[in-house]
Amino acid sequence: MRRPRKAINQINVVPYIDVMLVLLVIFMVTAPLINPGEMQLPSVGSKLTTPVSPLEITIKDEQTLLFREAPAGPVKMSRDDILSRIHDRQAKSSVQAVVIYADGKIPYKAVMDVLDMLQQNNVRNVGLMARPRSS
Repeated sequence: MRRPRKAINQINVVPYIDVMLVLLVIFMVTAPLINPGEMQLPSVGSKLTTPVSPLEITIKDEQTLLFREAPAGPVKMSRDDILSRIHDRQAKSSVQAVVIYADGKIPYKAVMDVLDMLQQNNVRNVGLMARPRSS
């Protein structure tokens, strides 16, 4: 006569322990092979640079560009004039940033055209303004 099968109500944890031991051995072997990254901390007494306010290009419509430097207000300029001003400022200060501001109504293509113009003319540190100006 057959006995009724009894349900197994326990979990066999031996395979899980085997897997954990294999992973432990792998981490113990590979940990010494990893080279930690180097951090370059500023030295004491080093000359601190003051932050430079970014140059701002405002796109009014697909053809109109306004250029704004820190103390002055925005001025309507051609693309060539904007590029020459940016190159002059970045030649004086290597950390000079340029931000592009465009209203939500401006077509995406107009913003991409300005980004492309800056990239083709080797302008560094270009960013997009994420929120409207408070002034």
